[in-house]
Amino acid sequence: MATRSIPRFDDDSVRIAALEAENTKLKRINAALIDRVERATDLQGNAFSLFETAISLEGKIRERTADLEQALGALAQSNAALAVAKEVADDAQRRLRDAIESINEGFAIFDADDRLVLCNQTYLGLWPKIADRIVPGIAFSEIADMIGKDGSMLGAMVARDRWVSERLAQRMVASGGHVHALADGRWIQINELRTSEGGIVGVYTDITEVKAEDARLRAREMAEKSAILQATLDTIAQGVCVYDAERRLVAWNGPLLTVIGLPRDGLSSIATHDGLVAACEHLNGPMQPDAPLAWLDDGVGDAVSRRQHRNGKIVEVHRARMPDGGMVMSFGDITESLRAADALRETNETLERRVEERTAAINAVNRQLSRENAERLAVEAALRDAKTAAEQANISKTRFLAAASHDLLQPLNAARLFVAALGDRRLALPTRALVRQAGSALDSVEDLLEALLEISRLDAGAIVVEPVDFAIDEMLRSMKAEFAPVARERGLTLRIEESGLWVRSDPRLLRRILQNLIGNALRYTQVGSVAVSTRTEGDVLHLEVIDTGPGIAPEHHLEIFEEFRRVGEHGRDRGMGLGLAIVQRAGRMLGHALTLQSALGEGSRFGVCVPLGTATIRTDYVAQPSRRGRLDDQIVLVIDNEASILEGMRALLEGWGCTVLCARDAAQGIIPCGEHAPDIIIADYHLDDGKTGVAAIGAVRAAAGIEIPAIVITADRTPELREGLVQAGFHILQKPVKPAQLRALISRLTK
Repeated sequence: MATRSIPRFDDDSVRIAALEAENTKLKRINAALIDRVERATDLQGNAFSLFETAISLEGKIRERTADLEQALGALAQSNAALAVAKEVADDAQRRLRDAIESINEGFAIFDADDRLVLCNQTYLGLWPKIADRIVPGIAFSEIADMIGKDGSMLGAMVARDRWVSERLAQRMVASGGHVHALADGRWIQINELRTSEGGIVGVYTDITEVKAEDARLRAREMAEKSAILQATLDTIAQGVCVYDAERRLVAWNGPLLTVIGLPRDGLSSIATHDGLVAACEHLNGPMQPDAPLAWLDDGVGDAVSRRQHRNGKIVEVHRARMPDGGMVMSFGDITESLRAADALRETNETLERRVEERTAAINAVNRQLSRENAERLAVEAALRDAKTAAEQANISKTRFLAAASHDLLQPLNAARLFVAALGDRRLALPTRALVRQAGSALDSVEDLLEALLEISRLDAGAIVVEPVDFAIDEMLRSMKAEFAPVARERGLTLRIEESGLWVRSDPRLLRRILQNLIGNALRYTQVGSVAVSTRTEGDVLHLEVIDTGPGIAPEHHLEIFEEFRRVGEHGRDRGMGLGLAIVQRAGRMLGHALTLQSALGEGSRFGVCVPLGTATIRTDYVAQPSRRGRLDDQIVLVIDNEASILEGMRALLEGWGCTVLCARDAAQGIIPCGEHAPDIIIADYHLDDGKTGVAAIGAVRAAAGIEIPAIVITADRTPELREGLVQAGFHILQKPVKPAQLRALISRLTK
């Protein structure tokens, strides 16, 4: 057992020891008295004296025997009380162990002497190398010393003695939380508080993800700042370079190498400040006495110097220290400016004209720069607007599909009900064939709407991934049961092997991936077989769907995962081109890699890589059998705001032998009930004027005075609505309603 404790002792053991000592003492006295009687003689030879002595000794023995019996009775009572107390203590200790083992964080309790009393498995898991030596009674100082020696803590690897002393100092305070880095890359937060008895309770929380997210945010901020700095530097005409406190080059702009005189590939030579000085001396001659490129020490203000190059070019150098100890330098070629100034001094008569020309040139440059800045800002604004428009368009598309799904599914639901009602009747063979074709067409429309809505929800992020550990064989068996009839109908062999393994994934999304892959394989395979194989590689299970179909050319491997993209004309019934798009989005959400091996004429092998999970105890539920046959004498109240739905429901249910009452809202649903309450209520969730079928069901139940079984039918597939209806005790069917599902549910609720 991971949780350990120190055995406890109480006053009962002391009391039992005292009673046993008293019992021993009484036995010794009794033996001495009997021995005395046997050896005693009357010195005068008086027989009556001997008789008196015997009588006296017999009374004393009787008293001592009574005392002994009382002591034995008290001992038995104490033993019984001790057994009860021990059982109570064991129960309390077991509950305490179970409680701390259920905590996700590491948990440890130390007594007033700072010795371990109790801990859970999570706590021991933090120190795997020394877990077997952490036992109840061990002092915390010993644990800290062992942790420092085994290298579990990053700080201990750097300076073990210092880490141990600092950890013990934190332990003495025991009034808050502190964070430590483990050697394996994890981070834990330790919260320690003193108990009323002077002990310490410690909670050890894994905050690795929090630290990683914080690091990502800081890195993003630094990247944004670097991008802003680089953009700023690139707009400056002078050459600029920035060195950090270690005198390493961290930023520069394009004109820098040109001003210094280095070739385009000469950046490596100025990677450090010393390299910059050496390169400038090599290219442009020795430094001037004022050291125009020297490093600025602490406390030195900004400096402006001029440097004369060998070729006569004069460069003005600006140096300024940064708060972090680094230095920024700018190089401006002022040769022309100086020559212009000399010329101005020599020819005063042309001074005004030259100044005007220079001013005009500067103004033109400024205007050009302003125009360029305005154009850049306009382009950036246009890009932002385009991005916003694209995001809004995507959101609008998702909202439109979600909102339109109800209106699209209403007529489809009505059509399916009418077709199902026709299918239950005796029809001529040509007519029955037409009904089957109509049902098949409705199935295709339903599949298209389902795929569109699912892609919409995946794109909008409306589906939340909920990974759990589960046995993959259960899903594979359900896939086999679902697709075996399809394979038989198409003359194909379907093989699905089981692995006996557990995986960690979201069962809904993984099931959707397998359904689409197996469905595609059966759809495009003309002859041969479709197989689902499993193999492990490390801690990953590879699920592969292998077919003997026509295969896919390598140049089409990427485009087949796009929406509405279909390659070739193979297959009995070509899909809509959405199945693999859903597979790709679901795999991306789950973080499961997808694989594809295929070539023309060689079949295809689609795979998904799923991490292995941990096996747990599971409970098998046996489905309740549904009643078959006609539903005679069942009164069904149907509430829907669409007349076509009501008519379709009436035709379908009356064909099953039900008595059908139709209503468009709660008020109409109460009136036709009369003295005979319906056996079951079927209500559409969305009614007119913002009302819901849930409220209508409540009104009918209140009027009837009984809890009538109810089914809610909705086109809304959001998990929130489904969870709310399930928690409220309603049974749910999605539109378009499948008649077989409806009949099975009615049979189960009314039997």
